Amino acid sequence: MTRPTLPLFWMVPVFFLGACVTTEDQFHTASSFDATPSYRGPYSRPLSDQPPASEEDAKARNHTELGQAWLFERARTDVALDEARTALRIKPGYPPAYHLMGLVYMRLAQNAQADDAFRRALGGAPGDPDFNNSYGWFLCTQKRFSEAMSRFATSAANPYYQHKASPHTNAGLCLLENNELERAEIQFSKALEIVPSDSREAQEPLYRLAEVGYRRGNYRSAHDLLIKFHQRFEPDARSAWLGVRTARRLGEKHSEASYGEQLRSRFADSPENALMMQGKYE
Repeated sequence: MTRPTLPLFWMVPVFFLGACVTTEDQFHTASSFDATPSYRGPYSRPLSDQPPASEEDAKARNHTELGQAWLFERARTDVALDEARTALRIKPGYPPAYHLMGLVYMRLAQNAQADDAFRRALGGAPGDPDFNNSYGWFLCTQKRFSEAMSRFATSAANPYYQHKASPHTNAGLCLLENNELERAEIQFSKALEIVPSDSREAQEPLYRLAEVGYRRGNYRSAHDLLIKFHQRFEPDARSAWLGVRTARRLGEKHSEASYGEQLRSRFADSPENALMMQGKYE
């Protein structure tokens, strides 16, 4: 089953076994976050990679994964929460069920319950990269930026994580929220170093690098990054709108008109097109 990329940029990795380990590389990776990881190992594979240890684990996992499907594919928070509770009745203390509860409560903006659920999940698996990545995003939504960065650093430091770009992308988004543009640029650049340039995981950090360039006044850099973005990925309303504003800043009328036509013809109902039609470029 594939987990969503909204708002967290991670997916379920494949299942395979492995022993606990701690590597020097994880501390180098963590240092790019300018934060101390909340957990320093030893690390093991994410719980989603490990086979069920018992029949109860298997049943609890089935209900947890079913709850994730209800949450992410049908937006049914009530059913997802019921499935998490069922998993906990089958296997008391089951960390992935608490993780699911945290995601549900976060979506419902029940912040105290979300914080408690994430902490319970991490209490059973403090080095799990999925749990730390999710909790980091929750902390970011609560403007607890320093704590969030420590959780993202922990997620990225796990040498078994299949989606190492995800915590860097989420950290960059978190830093953007706090208007820390230079640090955000570092994280998005780091994410792009990790994944193939045309992969799905590269889409968000590449667009965000262009956005950071625009916000920092580096309009030529933003323009060039948008060209790369549109060579590799389908344009969307936000990328076309950023293209309009960047070309306008550079005085490139042809590019501005081209991006504007894309916005009008392909994304006529978007908020970005409404802003353009109103002349609200900033």
